[in-house]
Amino acid sequence: MSAHPVPTHPVATPAASTRRVFINDLVLDCLIGVHRHERDGSQRVRINLDLTVLESPEPIDDRLSNVLCYEDLIVKVRHLATSGHVNLVETLAERLAALCLGEPGVQTVKVRVEKLDVFADAASVGIEIARSI
Repeated sequence: MSAHPVPTHPVATPAASTRRVFINDLVLDCLIGVHRHERDGSQRVRINLDLTVLESPEPIDDRLSNVLCYEDLIVKVRHLATSGHVNLVETLAERLAALCLGEPGVQTVKVRVEKLDVFADAASVGIEIARSI
């Protein structure tokens, strides 16, 4: 035992590291809308997703299994967005947010859903939401 006490210092805990995973300008034909003419056929919808994902303390090791796979996510998004009719872009956005937040490590998501062919004089109309766990 030492005659002099050893000073102790609090160990700094770094803030959790995150990465952003995004899908930009995914255009799908969706059955969406409340109006009669919107129920008779599909409409082009543009989807943008921006996810904040916690990084694992383990190294990535250049292995797809160690990260969120955006290809798998796109497959799930396509399936969700094109499976049946939905009335509102808000509903579709909420469902997409819930899907993303169900993925491992996802902490936050920003979802933008736009209908592209509603008005001749507007490139798009839609909404953007942000959700977190």
